[in-house]
Amino acid sequence: MKIAVVILNWNGRNFLRTFLPPVLQHSGQAEIIVADNASSDDSCDVLRSEFPSVKLIRNEKNHGFAGGYNHALEHVDADYFILLNSDVEVTPGWIDPVIKMMEMDHSMVAAQPKILSHAHKTSFEYAGAAGGFIDKYGYPFCRGRIFNSIEEDTGQYNDARRIFWATGACLFVRASAFKKVNGFDEKFFAHMEEIDLCWRLQKAGGTIWYCPDSTVFHVGGGTLHKSNPHKTYLNFRNNLLMLYKNLPEKEFEKVFSFRLLFDSVAAIKFFASAGNLNETRAVIRAHGDFRKMKKELMKTPGGKEDEISKVIYQGSILNEYYMGGKKRFSQLGF
Repeated sequence: MKIAVVILNWNGRNFLRTFLPPVLQHSGQAEIIVADNASSDDSCDVLRSEFPSVKLIRNEKNHGFAGGYNHALEHVDADYFILLNSDVEVTPGWIDPVIKMMEMDHSMVAAQPKILSHAHKTSFEYAGAAGGFIDKYGYPFCRGRIFNSIEEDTGQYNDARRIFWATGACLFVRASAFKKVNGFDEKFFAHMEEIDLCWRLQKAGGTIWYCPDSTVFHVGGGTLHKSNPHKTYLNFRNNLLMLYKNLPEKEFEKVFSFRLLFDSVAAIKFFASAGNLNETRAVIRAHGDFRKMKKELMKTPGGKEDEISKVIYQGSILNEYYMGGKKRFSQLGF
């Protein structure tokens, strides 16, 4: 069995120096690869001089997260890809429990470990926590993190569980399944691309899982801080692209009518709470660009809709959080 750990790098020299040594120490026989997305710093020189055992793949330009991985993985021969952010600290034995779980059930096509915060190591981390879900309107959340409410890890999510999406910060995926659905959608560039991928993998008959027996620590926000207006733009635009691609047409039309209302409220709230006109403009531009881009999108073929609905929260996470005061996943009864 061939396992490849592939780290996408863009101007992340300091992250590589900090986090590559534990990857090399704790990854057993896995091949370690850095895919450089046309960095303008000296990342590649650092890799050649300080980490000669690491294979380097150089992309000719910055293709973003989605395209960067797609282009790199064309040159990787493995049964399992482990896509790992450059700002993730791995721990001893982090690979084996996830691979063992996936080998026991070949319907498991993607999985993630427990994602804890590098800065606060007893807390879950925003991007992935203990596994991802969406509600019926497409809003993502995690076990251990709903919007900005992040839980302490007290062992409450130490059960292996089927989830809707696995985080791109540390994504285990069968190479054959990744190739079957043509990898990430490069139109997304960055953000939400792993949720779209996991949705398409499930439509193709696979399942996505969380493995609590493996833990990594994620810094987060290494490329774009969560308050950056461009990140707001990408999250809102790509979420709509994802819904349009993967929902049946009539269901999308119903969901989109609610999203127009919810996203309008979000745009107003951005401005009212901090006078942040750039965030408001980001939401408006996201909707405008979605309308232009959707004409170029291919709808994902339907399949396993009843099964997939079991891991979609059939309520509104916005209502539960803001109106119902439910800040913890366990309060949802899901």
